[in-house]
Amino acid sequence: MSGSSFGKVFKITTWGESHGVALGVVIDGCPAGLDISESYIQNYADKRRPGQSKFTTKRTESDKIRILSGVFKGKSTGAPISIMVNNNDPKEDDYKDIQYYRPGHADYVYDQKYGFRDFRGGGRSSGRETVARVIAGAVAKRMLKELEIELISYVNSIGEILSSKDNFDKSEIFNNPLHMPDRKAYEAAAKLININQGIDSLGGTVECIVKGVVPGVGEPVFEKLDAMLGAAILSIGGVKGVDFGFGIDSTKVKGSENNDNLYYDGTELKKMTNNSGGITGGISDGGDICLRAYFKPTPSIAKKQKTVDKNMNNVDISIDGRHDPTIVTRGFIVVEAMTAITVLDYILMSLLSRVDSIKSIIL
Repeated sequence: MSGSSFGKVFKITTWGESHGVALGVVIDGCPAGLDISESYIQNYADKRRPGQSKFTTKRTESDKIRILSGVFKGKSTGAPISIMVNNNDPKEDDYKDIQYYRPGHADYVYDQKYGFRDFRGGGRSSGRETVARVIAGAVAKRMLKELEIELISYVNSIGEILSSKDNFDKSEIFNNPLHMPDRKAYEAAAKLININQGIDSLGGTVECIVKGVVPGVGEPVFEKLDAMLGAAILSIGGVKGVDFGFGIDSTKVKGSENNDNLYYDGTELKKMTNNSGGITGGISDGGDICLRAYFKPTPSIAKKQKTVDKNMNNVDISIDGRHDPTIVTRGFIVVEAMTAITVLDYILMSLLSRVDSIKSIIL
């Protein structure tokens, strides 16, 4: 199976399956001398850990972090960093009778591609794989902090319930189990989930903001910064769309309304608006990088659905087991992780873009 690696300079490779022995990640290209501890990564990984509220799957996993290589006396050595977590609560019996293709899952396409699949929770296609991404994102975010770059992510909407910018409260993000920055929106979304829980599921959106990226990070043609951020976010299971800044709403306005006017404040060039979402021509423009990820509803639902089995017999199914009523409540930190990994990778690549930058490092 190819396609389990991402990045060029700061490169990650994830491994493991939903109900296998363990999952993990190998990080190559992390600069030496970075402060890294299991407790720091654990705190970050706990933000996506299952079983923490009634709004997530009841699967109970501690996701205890274990650093296997690349860190010595609390600092990165420059060698590949390998980190793993054990699967402590797999329930293979939940999947022993699955001989059909679950709607919305990768069951059918995996069979078509490989002729064989790990049907226990979806194997590699399971959302459980994202724990490895979050671990790598913690390391990337630690490096970005050294560069005074801050990331903020949160659930912006669930179903038709949308957070209001007027009620935005950063402290609220971790004060409610849905990680919404608007208390009123959280209360409305919680009621909506309770109505559907055990029967159906909901989709939603995640917003991620990156503050402090200097202008000039990115590539101008095929590997634009927003293009690669899009690839990173779309690689997360359940994400069906990504946009930046004004995003798809920019199709509804005139150029005079969408363009970010510029001015010089006597010290630096600034933008009057940030409709670009911090990226122009595939390169960071100094504004906050603002992106949104659009998650589909969780495909595993108890409501009766129609499908076929491996022998192409038509069957009706109702999916039992432990599943999230909405993906976004834990997916928000995965979006942040993949954003951090991509931004750091591009910052490291940008050091090679100019002769004066190279000379400042070598001479």
